[in-house]
Amino acid sequence: MAAFKEGFLWGGATAANQCEGAWNEDGKGVSVADVMAAGSHTTPRPVGLTRRAGFVYPYDWGCDHYHRYKEDIAFFAEMGFKAYRLSIAWTRIFPNGDDAEPNEAGLAHYEDVFRELRAHGIEPVVTLSHNEMPLNIVTSYGGWTNKRVIDLYVRYCETVFVRYRDLVRYWLPFNEVNNLLLPLAGLIQGGILHEGTEAFTREVDDDPAERLNALNNVLIASARAVRAGRSINPAFHFGTMICHITQYPRTCDPNDQLLVQSDDLVRNCMCADVMLRGEYPYYAWTYFRRNGIELSLSEAEKDDLRAGTCDFYTFSYYQSICQTTRAEEFSDQTSGNIMGGVRNPYLEVTEWDWPIDPVGLRYTLNKVYDRYQVPVMITENGLGAVDAVEADGSVHDPYRIEYLRRHIEEMAKAVDDGVDLIGYTPWGCIDLVSVSTGEMSKRYGFIYVDADNEGHGTFGRTRKDSFWWYQRVIASNGEDLG
Repeated sequence: MAAFKEGFLWGGATAANQCEGAWNEDGKGVSVADVMAAGSHTTPRPVGLTRRAGFVYPYDWGCDHYHRYKEDIAFFAEMGFKAYRLSIAWTRIFPNGDDAEPNEAGLAHYEDVFRELRAHGIEPVVTLSHNEMPLNIVTSYGGWTNKRVIDLYVRYCETVFVRYRDLVRYWLPFNEVNNLLLPLAGLIQGGILHEGTEAFTREVDDDPAERLNALNNVLIASARAVRAGRSINPAFHFGTMICHITQYPRTCDPNDQLLVQSDDLVRNCMCADVMLRGEYPYYAWTYFRRNGIELSLSEAEKDDLRAGTCDFYTFSYYQSICQTTRAEEFSDQTSGNIMGGVRNPYLEVTEWDWPIDPVGLRYTLNKVYDRYQVPVMITENGLGAVDAVEADGSVHDPYRIEYLRRHIEEMAKAVDDGVDLIGYTPWGCIDLVSVSTGEMSKRYGFIYVDADNEGHGTFGRTRKDSFWWYQRVIASNGEDLG
C-alpha cells in the first residue's frame, strides 16, 4: 500500500521576489526586496531605504521567471507537478500599497500564470505576502507597526481573492510569519528599518516590543483576510506558513530541556497557535510579561483572531539545531535558515554549514500533527549547493537527490505514523536568488538557470539529474526513490 494518499500534492516552491525579476516593469512598485543588495555566506546583505550606486541588486533579474513563466510551467508539468507554490508580488497589484486602484497589468499577469498552471493540471498554492512589502508602506507608515496597514493588506487580499476566485483554492496569508520574532526579519517581514541599519541580519536598536506588536498586527491582518476570503469563496483553503526550526537539547541536563521547550513554544508554536486556535496561548502572555512587552490587542481584534483561523498547516523545514545552557562546553555553531545553533555531532552539514536532519522532519511532522490535528503540507525543503555544468551541458546533482530522498523516506514514515500529510513542495524547484545571501550560486532547483551572482548569463534552462529523479518520484507517488 502506498504511503502517500491519492491526490498527494507533489510540486515545488518559489517566491516572486526571488525568481521573477522584472522588478520595475508593467507598473510594479518598489518593494523591500528591491532595496536588498547581494551579500555572501560570510558577508551580510546590505539594506537601506534607497537603492545605492555600486551595489548589485539580484532581485532585479531573479531567474527571469516573469518573462519565462510559460516555459518554466511546462518544465514543472513535465516533472509531473500536482502543485506549484508561488507568491503574488504585492507591488505588482498595488505598487505603493495604498494606491486608489489596483494595477491591471499586475492582475492580468497572475491571471495568465494561474490559467497556465490550470491548463497543465497544476494546483496553485499562493502566498499573499512573501518578503515583498511595498517600500512606501515602510517609509510612509512604518510598516506593520502601524495598524492602518492591516486595512491596506486586507484590501489587497480582497482584490486578488475576487479576481482569482475560480483559479486559486489554496492561500497562505504570510510566508514564515514567525520569523518576525527575530530582529533580522524586521525589514523583510515587518517593514521595520531603524536609522543606521545597513545590513540584513544586523538590525540597529532592535525593539522587541515594536517587533512583537508588528507581528500582532500581521496576525490580525491574516485573520481578517481569511474571513474576507471565505466570504468571497467558501471553498477557499487557508494555511499557516511557519519557519519551523526543530530544536534538540545538546545535553541531558534538565536546564537544556527547559531551554529548548520554552524557545520551541514561542518560536515554532505561538504564531501557529494563534492562526489555528484563534488566540494567544498562555505561554505567549508569560513571554510578553517577562520581556516587558505590552501588546496592543483590543477585544474586537481578539474576535477577529477567533473568527479568522486557518484550516491547514504548512511549514518550511531545512534543518534542526541544538541549544544548550552550557555554552562554555559547546561553543561550536552551525548556520541555518534564519538561525543557527550549537553543532550536532550526529549530523552532517551542507556547503553553507546547515545541518542535514531527515529524521528530524519525521519528528516535526508528528509533533505538528499531534498539536493541531489538521492537514499538513511541507511548503519548503531543499538543499542549497553549488552545481557544475559539464562539458556536454549536463548537471549532475546526486547530493540533492540524496538529500531529498532521505527526507521523503521520513515523510513516508510519518504518514505511516498517522500524520495527515497532503503535499510537498521543495524549495527553489528552479534555480533562483537566495534570500539569506542574495547569491544565485546557492542553487536549489531541479532546473539549472544559466545566470551568475551578477546576473550574467543566457538564463537558459537545463534539466538536472534531480529533474528526472523527481519525475519518477511523482509518477510513482513516492514509491520509486531509487
